[in-house]
Parts: sequence; C-alpha cells; structure tokens
Amino acid sequence: MSSKARVIAIYLPQYHPTEENNLYWGPGFTEWDNVVKARPLFPGHYQPKLPADLGFYDLRLPEVREAQAQMARDAGIEGFMYWQYWFGNGKKTLHRPFEEVLASGKPDFPFCLGWANHSWTNKTWSKGKAYSRLDPVIFEQQFPGDDDHWQHFQYNLPAFRDPRYIRVDGKPIFVIWAPHEFPGVSRFMDLWRKWAEEAGLPGIHFVGMRLPGCTLSVDGMREAGFDAVNNSGLDMYRAETKARGSRVVKRALTLISKMFNLPLSAYNYKTIIKNLCSDDDYRTDVYPTLLPGYDRSPRSGRRAQIYYNNTPQLFGRHIDDVMQHISQKPADRRVVLLKSWNEWGEGNYIEPDQRYGRAYLDELSKRLK
Repeated sequence: MSSKARVIAIYLPQYHPTEENNLYWGPGFTEWDNVVKARPLFPGHYQPKLPADLGFYDLRLPEVREAQAQMARDAGIEGFMYWQYWFGNGKKTLHRPFEEVLASGKPDFPFCLGWANHSWTNKTWSKGKAYSRLDPVIFEQQFPGDDDHWQHFQYNLPAFRDPRYIRVDGKPIFVIWAPHEFPGVSRFMDLWRKWAEEAGLPGIHFVGMRLPGCTLSVDGMREAGFDAVNNSGLDMYRAETKARGSRVVKRALTLISKMFNLPLSAYNYKTIIKNLCSDDDYRTDVYPTLLPGYDRSPRSGRRAQIYYNNTPQLFGRHIDDVMQHISQKPADRRVVLLKSWNEWGEGNYIEPDQRYGRAYLDELSKRLK
C-alpha cells in the first residue's frame, strides 16, 4: 500500500466469451470486438485504441491475470475492484475471472468488489445501430428482498474473509454503482452489516457512487447508511457542464447530438480535468476518482461521450490535483478509485496501448512511490 494514496483500480471482467454474449452478439464476442472496430469521428480523435503489452487477452487465462497484477503492483496501485453483476434471484454473469482468482489464491494481489447494479440490454456492449428499433432486456436488475440479500451475502462471504480483501478500518470495502436505483438500499446495508458481524467480521465498509440522477448530497448518502461516497458520475457531469458554459447549453447540445447522430458530446480532456475535483474530495468520507480518459465511441459510435486529447502528461496533472485533495486525510482514508484499469470500450483504461505504451502507468508510479 502506498502511504501517499490507496489507489484502487476498477476492473472489468468482460474479456472472455459467455453464453449470453454469444447469444446476443455472436459466438466468441467480447469487448475487443467493439474496440478493434472503432474509428475516428473527427480530426484528432484517437481511435482505434489498441492494447500493447498484454494484447487482446482472454481473462480465463491465469497468466494474463498475473501479468495485470504485476503491472498494477509496479505502478503503486493497491489492488483491483472487480465489477460484480448480480441481477437478483442468484442470477449473475461475468463471474468466472474473479471466482478463479478467489479459488486459486492467485494472483496474490489485493482486491475488493463493486456491485454494478444495473440491467443489461441488447445495447449494453453494442453501438446500437442494428438494434435501433428493438432493445430487449437480457438481464433485468431485480431486488427481490431479504432472501436474495442473504444469498448474495453468502456468495461474497468467502471473498470478504480472504486476506487479500481491501479494507478500511478493518472492514471489507463494498462499492454500489447506483444507490439511487436501489430501493431499500439502507435495509440491504443494515442486513449485510449484521450478517458480517455474525460471521466474525467487524462489518462492511459501504461506498456509494453518486451518478447523474442521484438527488442525495454526500451528507444524504451518509444518512442513508454509506460509510463513504464516490462522486465520479456527478463530477464528470459537472465538468462537462462547465465546459459547455451552462446546463441549458449542455442539454441542448446533447439533444441535438442524439437527434442528428452527431459527435457533439466531445470535450477536451484538458478542460475536463480542471473540474473533476471539488471541495467534497477534501472530506475523509469522500473518495475521489482518477480518470485517465473517457471515450465510449467503441460502444456507442457517434452518440458517444468523448474526452479527446488526453495524454499521459495531462493525466499526471490530474493525479497531482487528486493527491493534493487527499494529502491531509488519515492514511487509511486516502482511497482513490482509478476509473479504470481496463474499460477499453469506454476509453478509460491504464493498461499499455499502442500509442503511449506504459506512460500512463509511469505517471502514476512517479507519484505513488
């Protein structure tokens, strides 16, 4: 663990074929299919963004997971936060990579879990062009109640007990993607804390993500039962609004973009990073976000949200800003979420690519070691 910051990299476990992906997008589909097909949408738009050192990997291979962990460790990253897809009534997907990490004990690299509590539709991974008239739900996110909460807790208990699990105040961290879309989230957290204590754990350290659409303040999230808050979604929205000059202009341009299929949701990364941090990030109960880039065009085509002109040097400036906001916090609370380790289809990744190599990782390493 770096004494300067506890950087936890968000990790997408999508890069392996699944039954559902085969059915809806074709045999062998993974996110790489979208990544390689991406094309520039305007002058200076960097696409396609292609992997370098690790190649087009398959997360069923343990040697790939070991190589990722070593890269992250070398950069000073504390661990990975694996996205978990639990849809209710025991239905889950993309679970194989983490289940193998847990069962094998390898890589010997810290981890925690985040619940991506949203439905999957036919457009989840695709650009939506061929499916513009029909967008069937593949998995509907459901919250059946206490029995399902118990089943979900029992499924995760072996992970919570693993010595690799990342903790704050001795409690396993568990992140919830969209608390505002989770009816009964406070009861869910109360039950999990109770069951954790009964299982011999000191509790659960819940982190809630505030996204556009969330009406609760940080204090409101705390009152709902969260131990800490991450503002990544709202921070991005706020930064985009400031880049456009006002909410009215941003909404108008977004509407025009959708109506005429124009890439108007494009923002200069240099402008965005000026506004990604806020005074909230000085609070010990707020965990800021590091964002190396964002470009959803591999998934969404011309309707994508795009941050262009991101470079390792600008990312370094962004890291400095985040580090300044956490420098006075107790060491255990200097948590920062890196968005992300490997979201190639959204252009927020820190793995080596063919243009910059390991330069993004190097910028992080300079500041953490």
